[in-house]
This record gives sequence, C-alpha cells and structure tokens, in this order.
Amino acid sequence: MALEDAKTQVDMAFTREDKRGLAFENAFGGALSAFRRRYTKDLTGVDLALTGLPFDQAVTNRPGARFGPRAIREASALQAFDAPYGWGYDPMSTLDIVDYGDMAFDYANVAEVPARVQAHIAGILAAGAGSVTFGGDHFLTLPILRAYAEKFGPVALIQFDAHSDTWVDDDPARIDHGTFLYKAIKEGVVLPETTVSVGIRTDNPDTLGVTILDAPSVHAQGVEAALARIRAVVGDRPTYITFDIDCLDPAFAPGTGTPVWGGLASWQAAALMRGLAGVNLVGGDVVEVSPPYDTTGATAIAGAHVAMELIALYGWTRRG
Repeated sequence: MALEDAKTQVDMAFTREDKRGLAFENAFGGALSAFRRRYTKDLTGVDLALTGLPFDQAVTNRPGARFGPRAIREASALQAFDAPYGWGYDPMSTLDIVDYGDMAFDYANVAEVPARVQAHIAGILAAGAGSVTFGGDHFLTLPILRAYAEKFGPVALIQFDAHSDTWVDDDPARIDHGTFLYKAIKEGVVLPETTVSVGIRTDNPDTLGVTILDAPSVHAQGVEAALARIRAVVGDRPTYITFDIDCLDPAFAPGTGTPVWGGLASWQAAALMRGLAGVNLVGGDVVEVSPPYDTTGATAIAGAHVAMELIALYGWTRRG
C-alpha cells in the first residue's frame, strides 16, 4: 500500500483532502508542511493545529531560531511514513491535525509581537483545537501561556531546558527569552507549585519555587525517578510542555543559540516524553532550533521528534 501511494502522492501539503492518515510522499521532494499535514487556515473540526512562530529577536547570544519552523517542517518529512515508535498507536490517524502555517508579523515592530502571538494562539484555542508550536526563541512561550491561561486558568508547566529562565525582569516592555518563566509566574499564568523544570544546568539561585530536576539529577537518579517527580508536580491538571532544544546536550543538538554541556541525551528525552503518557496535555512547543549552527541537521531532526512526541502525548488522552 505504501509503495503504491508513493507513486502518486506529491505536494500533500496542498493536495491532501483529509486531516488524518500517514503520508508516503518522497521525503526528499514536494512542498513542505509539518509531517505532510494539509496547510489550512480553516480550523473547523481540527483537533490539533501545528504552527510556526519565526521570531528570534529576544536571544542573548546566537540568533537564527527564526529559521527553526522551516527546518523542523523539513525534518518532519522523515516521520510522515510511520506511526511514532513505542507509542502503540498512530496519532496522525487518530486526530484531525493540520499545519496552520506561520504567524504573520512585522519583523521591524518587535513591541507588537507578544500581543500578536497571544492572539494567534487564542484563535486556535477558540476554535476548539490545541496547538503545538515551532519556535522561534523561548520568549514566545510567555504569550502562548497567556493565551492558554485565558482559557484554562493557570496551567501546570513542564519545562525542558538548560536554563531556568527565571532571571529577574520587572520591566513589562522587555522581550527576553531568558525571563519568560519569571514573568509567567509573576503574572499568575502559571504557578510555581505546579511547574517543573527538567535538564537545568546553569546557575540561578532564585527559581521562584519551581521544582528543579537538573541534568545531573536525571543522569544520576534515572528517568523513572524524574517521571515520578514530574507527575507529582503536575497531577491531572491541564498541562503545557515547553521544550527548549538546548535541554539536549550539544552533542545531540548543536544548532541552538545558548548551548550548555552536560545536557540530556536524546534517548533520555525520548524516554521522559513517552513516560508522560496520560498527562492532561493541552498544548506544547519546541523552541530555539537555530539552523545556521545545525551543520548536520541533527538539531532540526531532534526538534521534529520532540514535536511528534508532543502530538502523541496530546492524542493519548483523546484516542476515543
């Protein structure tokens, strides 16, 4: 069946009519979309919208994450043929999933970006869908969380990251990828007692009460111990996952703006994500993929795998 489909499927980003099912278009050809989903701005009946936010003007070091959504889409073509390994079900055939495209914005009017991001995500949620977002830098998670809090109230947060992102920032006009969580907590869109940060390995004494599972603790105590702590923190609350690709060690994800050694291996991240099956996931993002520093494409591939795990997690509790 797959071989026969491969002979006829092409440009499925535009030619496919359904919102479910695997795709067998050649990975190296055709118009790109996330996991070969159909591009559409029509969210009628959609369960999950995949969308890109190509903004990186809040970085402290190397830019380039504005190209992340495009690179993740390209890498995702490798995963369009098969159900994700180890899950036991195919979310692409279970959920109505579309590529909602990227958010439009004026790159020279940075001050308006937060409100535009919030409105962009709020529109998806108002249509009854969830979102999985491709960044862009990590500042973007703040306005995304604002949109989610408008619908769900303060959401539980699982943050995969090398950095706590709770550095003090009391200037509402500042747009900084290193302070998104500080502001989210201060605004009350997330609560520290229901927030857990995994993979941290940079010093920041004030973590605002967030549960920290730093990278050395995950290495020493193992995945199962980390999962138990995460589940104890988030419980059955509506939960959002934000995955900064620099959570992974630079050996696995060199293409990012602020790489830090000693991070999680890709197998640890995969085991953690799959071990969260059953969490009440309402949305997620993968951010800080910076293709200019991703000489082999490994970082974009990792980002696409994270996105697929988020999709599988979202679908796990919605399998019918």
